[in-house]
Amino acid sequence: MKKLFQNLLGVVVSTILLSGCASSGMHMSSSLTNVQLSEANYQIVARSVSGESKAGYILGFSFGVGMYSQVMGVARVSGDKALYKTAMDNLWSNFEANHGSVEGRNLALVNVRYDVDALNLFVYTQPILTIQADIIEFLD
Repeated sequence: MKKLFQNLLGVVVSTILLSGCASSGMHMSSSLTNVQLSEANYQIVARSVSGESKAGYILGFSFGVGMYSQVMGVARVSGDKALYKTAMDNLWSNFEANHGSVEGRNLALVNVRYDVDALNLFVYTQPILTIQADIIEFLD
């Protein structure tokens, strides 16, 4: 009976550890629009505007390479699962706080940079994503 209990406990623990929360993100942007930035039809309205997002997980680990972020954890305890969306939303909120509303303006992100960092402790992991870009506005 004791052996059966040990085997059952082993299966339950393995199932929990192997089927925990997993989140990965990769943002590849592409555009079918061809814009000529060699002409004087735009102005730079903001430089190095950034947005950040992070999430905390217990019993896991996270890592990032370039713009790619991978998280394995048992349970998310803080933050948002959609790191790229949250970081981009924060970027635009930071822009609006200093440069006004984006509504009705012809804006574009240029020189977009992604930085991924991770805090890894034995029982807690926290991926951190930062998106930074310059913002241009096309003139009429």
